[in-house]
Amino acid sequence: MSHAENDTYIVGKNDLILVTGATGFIGSRVVGHLLDLGFRNLRCFARPSSKMARIQALCEARRDGARVELLKGNLLSSEDCAAATKDVAVIFHLAAGTGEKSFPDAFMNSVVTTRNLLEASLRHGCLRRIVSTSSFAVYTNKHKPLRRLLDESCPTEERPWQRDAYIFSKVRQDEMVTEYGKKFGIPYVIVRPGSVYGPGKKIPGRVGIDTFGVFLHLGGSNTIPLTYVDNCAEAIALAGLKKGVNGEIFNIVDDDLPSSRQFLRQYKRNVRRFKSIYVPHAVSYALCYLWERYATWSKGQLPPAFSRSGWHAFWKKTTYSNEKLKARLSWTPSVPTAEGLRRYFEASRNEGLDA
Repeated sequence: MSHAENDTYIVGKNDLILVTGATGFIGSRVVGHLLDLGFRNLRCFARPSSKMARIQALCEARRDGARVELLKGNLLSSEDCAAATKDVAVIFHLAAGTGEKSFPDAFMNSVVTTRNLLEASLRHGCLRRIVSTSSFAVYTNKHKPLRRLLDESCPTEERPWQRDAYIFSKVRQDEMVTEYGKKFGIPYVIVRPGSVYGPGKKIPGRVGIDTFGVFLHLGGSNTIPLTYVDNCAEAIALAGLKKGVNGEIFNIVDDDLPSSRQFLRQYKRNVRRFKSIYVPHAVSYALCYLWERYATWSKGQLPPAFSRSGWHAFWKKTTYSNEKLKARLSWTPSVPTAEGLRRYFEASRNEGLDA
């Protein structure tokens, strides 16, 4: 490791780095960015059902002697976690249960898997940092004036079980990582991406929903905390490598963020036109309240898909900042928002993605 790198990064270019969820939308970009930075010893961990084609293509494109190990397994297995973390200096933990609807499944695939990784790392005793990937969705965003800034100092949900399984599991995952850091001295960083977009993704839920057969535009003039997938991956990579940031939390959002209305107009102009109905904020809040009350009254006959807590988190007027990310990690978005949206719209048009 050169003197300049020694002043910047906590590991050398040949130290072993583990990326869980390496075949995912963000994970594969993190692997690619680490390779671009010159790190030559990567272990990519994924579920047995995962498709490794994207990672294999990255490996085959390299001619600089990089060693990329492809490892399939289950993070619910202590043995698999022990094998995955052996000799590892940095862990980028991007694996998570994103599709689970039940609380037990989400808890197992986010919280228990994270605990298994932490326990395995403790036994090996060589970990210099784990980067745990959280989400903007964990912020409560209540009890604040309209348009007030949401940043890393804002509180997270106190009752995440009132939201949904994913948010509950992410709040608990953050708490577990923090606890292991305090009790056992495991160096960690928590990253919380906003709405990650890019080729292959649908319209962000912060813009609206099509649950009822017509697209309901709920965002209005709200700013969307977008981050293009490549920018997000670069920020996550820096969070794992930069010196002097142990124990920190970083929100990841890009510059020049559009409003929900601006995003939807551009989508219709560049991808496809469809009917949408704008729902004013006061009306959407009232609908969430009524839905929440009926879900409680019916004892689950109507699932609590919409709630006032969810409204505050996703559709309340809010502004965002990436100043801490820039100041502490020297990060700047390499893909400007205008270019990111152009790429996204072009891919969506070619792939014929539905809203």
